[in-house]
Formats: sequence, structure tokens, C-alpha cells
Amino acid sequence: MGAPGPSHLGTWESQNSMHKLTEKPMKLVRTKGRGAPQTAELLAALEDRGGASLDSVLPAVRRIVTDVRKRGDRALLRYAAQFDGLAGVDALRVTPKEMAAAWKAIDPALRDALSTAAKQIRAFAVSQLPASFSDEPIPGLTTGQLVRPLSSVGCYVPSGRHPLPSTLLMTAIPAQVAGVARIAVVSPKPAPETLAAAHLLGITEFYRLGGAHAVAALAYGTATIPRVDKIVGPGNLYVTAAKRLVAFDCAIEMLAGPTEIVVTSEHGNAACIASDLVAQAEHDPEALAIFITTRVDLAKEVIQKVKARSANNAVAREALDRNGLVIIVANVDEARALTNRLAPEHLTVDAASDLDWIHNAGSVFVGRWSSQPMGDYISGPNHTLPTGGMARVRGGLSVNDFVKLITVQQYSAQGLQMLGPPAALLAEAEGLTGHAAAIRTRLPLAVGQMRLTPHKVIGIHKQRRKPRG
Repeated sequence: MGAPGPSHLGTWESQNSMHKLTEKPMKLVRTKGRGAPQTAELLAALEDRGGASLDSVLPAVRRIVTDVRKRGDRALLRYAAQFDGLAGVDALRVTPKEMAAAWKAIDPALRDALSTAAKQIRAFAVSQLPASFSDEPIPGLTTGQLVRPLSSVGCYVPSGRHPLPSTLLMTAIPAQVAGVARIAVVSPKPAPETLAAAHLLGITEFYRLGGAHAVAALAYGTATIPRVDKIVGPGNLYVTAAKRLVAFDCAIEMLAGPTEIVVTSEHGNAACIASDLVAQAEHDPEALAIFITTRVDLAKEVIQKVKARSANNAVAREALDRNGLVIIVANVDEARALTNRLAPEHLTVDAASDLDWIHNAGSVFVGRWSSQPMGDYISGPNHTLPTGGMARVRGGLSVNDFVKLITVQQYSAQGLQMLGPPAALLAEAEGLTGHAAAIRTRLPLAVGQMRLTPHKVIGIHKQRRKPRG
């Protein structure tokens, strides 16, 4: 979700007039037969989708980021007035009283829904939390890892076409579970629902800012907004470009692009498939929606259902017109291979057995009852997911994005005697004589220590992993 860009299919359409938009909201193509070469070209372009669209806004975004970095609050307040309609430093921060009032004002049923979603997200994040451990691979050597939270994070919560309190839950809760001490939220013109969600989570630092200037303030800090260690959360093209520019100075989780959905199905219900395609398409006019199947009859039925369901949904209709695609493949193996090539943000498959062949996807939804919007809100797994094919190399936002793994090693004299000589040989083989000397200097001392305490192994307290219960 987030950064809009040019149509994924636009170039291909302009070169192939026979495939230009008709009255159907999704284009139907085949991987075999007369149109196969054009389909292959299209699929190659889809595999290569990504962040090229950021180039168009980078000059403007670079000016803003550089200005905020150099001039701090002076620049930030100017952009806050220009883009957010805020006057003065006091207008930037949302007070806890405002958040509490928003929570009180929303419908009780919505309060319950937010609380349920928060509980689900928190429980999943707890399950994902990595553990500190130590072990003794050989006598006299203890190795392990420490899990430590980041000190501070900034959560970007979009507030464009729709309020997105769910994104606040999805970004802030894993940080809380990780133990992050300071969580700063930025959101332009935040909706009451978003403020209410912040109150639910006990957020105390919330700025009504958005855009590249908000990202720059979080990354570099100003007198009003102290810098953070990491920025997470989706945003529009300008936000994504700003995250790219600051990434060498402030950590980010990923560059989020337009929402993506792939449904790969042989036995699915056409109405359910169509409803999920329309649901994800309504996020953004640039959303990518693809259905892959071997069945011509199911493909045509899904197209009809999509047309009917998107008729009164302008954003979804525009996205499906631009980037809606139904792909008829020759066989199931080709469907599976193509799905992995596309590495989609959201993927729906028919059965749990399909999980065996999935290698590249942000989040997977199994079976007809697993509507993709359930994952957007309440299942528990995060909805901030890799787009643009980045599911080939990473998963969605998780508690792991908010912790550091610090490795530990402790030798006793016995352990150094065992592993020191081969380690010194490796150092000498690399020509690093200082490394070898640092090891060899200790070896005679270790021998002397062993003579004094021949049966004692010195090491840190051994601590093994505990099974989750």
C-alpha cells in the first residue's frame, strides 16, 4: 500500500492496441497461443516492477529533505504551513487529551473492533519475538545472542483517501512488543479514528505532519522532533522517495509501493475471488490485481463478477482498468512458477497444501474463507508488506524489525586451547599477522591457567532456548 506510480501495464498496452481497455475491467491474456509473445513481454515487465517511478519526484523531495536537515524547525514549520495547514510549533503535536477525546467520541462498536484487532496483532508479534540464548558448542566456549530493542522508532501513518487506524496498530504494536522505549507517530491531518487508536495503545508522541518533511524530521531531528533510529510505515510517492533518501542515515524497513494482490486458483469461488480483487484495488488507482488459473470458464466468470462489483467503486475500477489482469496458463505447474516469479504482496491460494510450493509472497491467504481484508485488519500478521517484487528477499513488517541481535562469545582457557591454534592458522593464511598474534599471545597463558584449574571450565551461565507455550 502507499506510493502510487505509473501503470504497470501502460507501456505494454500502448504497444498492443488489441489489448487496450474495453468494457471489461480486467485484461485477459494467455501464456500459450497467438498472444504468447506479448504476454511474455508483459510478465517480464511485471517482474521488473519497482521503484523507478520515484525518480520523477526525487529532485523535489531531495530539496525538502536537505532543507529540513540543514535548517531544522525553521524549514519544518514552513513546510508544515504549506502542506499540512499548520501555524506555529504548538500546532504540530497532538496532545494526549485530544487522543483521549477521540477515543471517547468514536462508536463503542468501533472501540471494540480496534481493541480486538490490537489484541490479535499483539499476540502474533509476541509469537514472532526472537529469544536471547546461550549454548556451549564445545567445552570452554559459550556462544549466544542477546535480543535488544531499538531505542526509538517513527511510525508513518498515511491519511489520504481513507483514515488508516489499522496502520497505526500494525506499526506501533510490534514496536511495543519489541520493547522500543520511544515511539513517535506522524500522520497528516489525522482522522479521529487514528487518534483513537493511538489512545488505545498509549501513544504519547504524535505529530500531525506528513510528507517528505515529516520523514526528514524523524530521520535527522529538529528542536521539536528528536531523531529516531528507524522509520516504518507506508506512504505516498513523496514519502517513499524521502525514505529512500534518508535510508543511509536512518534505518527504514522497506520502500512500500502500490498494493498488490495475486489470486492463484483452480477451485475458488468466482464471487469470493472477485471481491478480494476489488477490495485490494480500492486502496489505490495504481494497485495491481492479478488472477492466475488454467480454467477459462473460471477466468471469464471472475471478470464478470469483478465488473459488477467494481461498477460503483471509482478507485477500484480505475486500478482494475489500469492494472487488472487475468492470466490463463497451460498447467498448474506454470501457475505456481508464475506466482513465485511475481512475488506478490498478497497471495490467495486454494488449500494448505499449496503452501509447499510458495517461495515468494508477502502474506498468504488460504482457502475461500480467508478474505484478504481480514489480514488488513484483524488476523494478527502485519499488513505492511513488501511490494514491487521485494517479497523475493524479505517478508512483511514484524517485531524483528524493531530489535537487534547482538552475538556473544566467551572462551575459557580450555576453549582457547582447543580453537586458538586453528584460528591463528586461518589468520596467517589471510596475511593478518596481528590477528594471529592476538590469539597466540594468549595460548601460553591459557596453558598455565589449565595447570592451575585442570578440571574447571570458566564460562557464562548456560541458558538454552525455552519452547514457546
